[in-house]
This record gives sequence, structure tokens and C-alpha cells, in this order.
Amino acid sequence: MATLIEVRNLVRRYTVGAVVVSALDNVSLEIERGDFVVVMGPSGSGKSTFMNILGCLDKPTSGLYMLDGVDVSALDRDGLAEIRNRKIGFVFQQFNLLARTSAVENVELPLLYSTQPLAEHRARALRALTSVGLAKWADHQPAQLSGGQQQRVAIARALINEPQLILADEPTGALDSRTGIEIMSIFQRLNREAGMTVVLVTHDPDIAAFGNRNVHFKDGRVVDDFRIARPRRAEEELERLPAAEEKELALT
Repeated sequence: MATLIEVRNLVRRYTVGAVVVSALDNVSLEIERGDFVVVMGPSGSGKSTFMNILGCLDKPTSGLYMLDGVDVSALDRDGLAEIRNRKIGFVFQQFNLLARTSAVENVELPLLYSTQPLAEHRARALRALTSVGLAKWADHQPAQLSGGQQQRVAIARALINEPQLILADEPTGALDSRTGIEIMSIFQRLNREAGMTVVLVTHDPDIAAFGNRNVHFKDGRVVDDFRIARPRRAEEELERLPAAEEKELALT
């Protein structure tokens, strides 16, 4: 597979008063198109800083970051915003949905400044909701949805611009374990069927086992990087659940 992400000697330092904090220390790795990478590490290990740089939300102090052949580390603020909008979809632990806005309107938000007709915005949003199994709940507000449903709305919103890369930060952290498996099933399907590259942060080793590759950070460095020969298959695990629980999951 071709390389989508390449980072070389990535360094990120912050100055806190008179103290210089090294959040990333010469990190180098490549991520191929269509890969499913899970990033792990304790608090303060650098994984969140790494994800922020991948998502063009932060810039490295030094080093190279190439995304789809573009030297992202050299872009200005406007260039970073354009990359975020065209190539990257974000999913967070907190769903970040507008409370008084319907599911379909929440999904449409990234298209706010698009020049496409409003009817096309709605059609794209409905297609995205359909892809995560929420077409029937398009007109529901977040308070009318379960946690699992809200996270699926957030995933649909991340998909609206058909990104090449999904960055997911603890996407199952606020969910019960069974609903978390269903969310991982969506990520695996997007990765397997749509060829979407997924980079996901988690503290949970059970969730990490759904990925094809695990990268571990500690003290700002990559200390382990390995492929999983047989990742957990979320769909298979859902099929083994008792019928009553499976029915409940289908509605959450």
C-alpha cells in the first residue's frame, strides 16, 4: 500500500514559564493508506500531541509531516484549515453535538461554508447518516438519542467531506462496552469496505485489539510499534451476543 502519512524526527516542545516541556522527541513513522492504527500510551506520553499534529490542530517545533504528499509542517494557518476540511474527519470522546440541532443538521455543519446548494448538503448528510445506520433518527435532537447514537452522528459528521483520514480520540471512552463494540464495528467497516485510513487513540487494550497496528508512546517517543496478525472482529463479537442484547444494540 502507498504511504498516506510520513513523519520524520518530529519534535514538539512547549515553554511553561521557565520550563521547556518536550511533548514529542524525534518521532518517526509511516502510516499506509487503508491502515487501522491504534495509538496508546499513559497520560503525558505524547499521543495526544501527536494526534493534534496529525489533525493539523498543532504544528511541530521541528521535523517533517507529510500527508498525502503535502508537507503539512510548512503550511500556514489557512493551509492547515484547508487540509483539515478536505482530508481529515475527527471523532472525539465527547460527541460535541449542538444540543438544539437535529442529527442531520449536526452532520451538515462542516458544509457550512460550502458553495454547494443546500439541497446537496442535506442529501450528503443523509447519506452519511445512512452509512452509520441512523437514517431513521435524522430529525432527532441529541437529547433524544442514546450515547451510542450520538457517537454515530459524530462519525457521520466526520464522514461528510469524504476524508482520506479519520482521527478518533477515545471514541468509545464515554460508552458502555457493548456499545463500544458497535462503534468499533463501524470503524472497521469504513476501513475494510471504504478503504479509509483510521488512526484511533485509546487507553483500553481491548479496544486496541480491533486495529491492525498498535503504536505505543512513552515520554514523547514511540517505544513499540507492531502489527496484529488477527485483529478482533467487532461484527463477529456482536453476532455472538444474546438475541436480546443484540436487539438493544441495534437501537443504540
